[in-house]
Amino acid sequence: MYRLMRFGPFAIGLLLAQAGCMTTQSSNLTWVRGGIERGPLDEKNISLIFTGGSFAEGGAHILDVLERHDIKGSFFFTGDFFRTMEFDPTIKRIVREGHYLGIHSDKHLLYCPWEDVNKTLVTKEQFAQDIRDCQKELERCGVDPQKNRYWIPPYEWYNDEISKWSNEMGLVLFNFSPGSYSNADYTGEADSNYRSSDFIYQKILEKEEKDPHGLNGFFLLIHIGAGPGRRDKFFTRLDPLLKDLEKRGYKFVRVDEMIGPYVK
Repeated sequence: MYRLMRFGPFAIGLLLAQAGCMTTQSSNLTWVRGGIERGPLDEKNISLIFTGGSFAEGGAHILDVLERHDIKGSFFFTGDFFRTMEFDPTIKRIVREGHYLGIHSDKHLLYCPWEDVNKTLVTKEQFAQDIRDCQKELERCGVDPQKNRYWIPPYEWYNDEISKWSNEMGLVLFNFSPGSYSNADYTGEADSNYRSSDFIYQKILEKEEKDPHGLNGFFLLIHIGAGPGRRDKFFTRLDPLLKDLEKRGYKFVRVDEMIGPYVK
């Protein structure tokens, strides 16, 4: 029997993984390359996912909108984000108001080439150290990294090997649900792949109308900030978007509430 009191929180997670406390793939969830891409399709629940690395100009506005709608969101930040002092008020408010706070890697490493997702660009040791470094920052914010074990990989780009390593560390990897274009809200007006907020808004509603399951179980990703390269900030559309989706009967839940009952 393990004497857990002799180990730190990260060692405890490793021991639990070795003891068999690994993620099992529930049929209630949609799995892609070992990660969860969508929650249960038979419930009108959406998880709002907010990621951040270098910018956070939307933080106060997003939190105000969520408070107004009595919704809890799920926020995932890099270690560099956690270490940026000007973001401290936003992080503290996220924790204080009961939103989910998790990791998005420490240095936002690219795990796989864009042209070949099956190839891994980092070693297992590099991956594990980067995760542990971000977990330390999460713990510094008063959040237990072994309790908040759901995380979204950098660039939302990963493969089966990354999922396996994540699993071995006691983590649960998930990704945004594709088809809404909401993840393109970081693109700037000068970028060739720029998508306007009007375009994204309409694509979200179009996805809801055309998908046989609507947006049931959807992980809707929005960036907490896009930086100076994008003037057309999509987060300013969050309030009307939530009103539209609420009218269509959707409820909003934290990521752990969405998939926690189905992940062991």
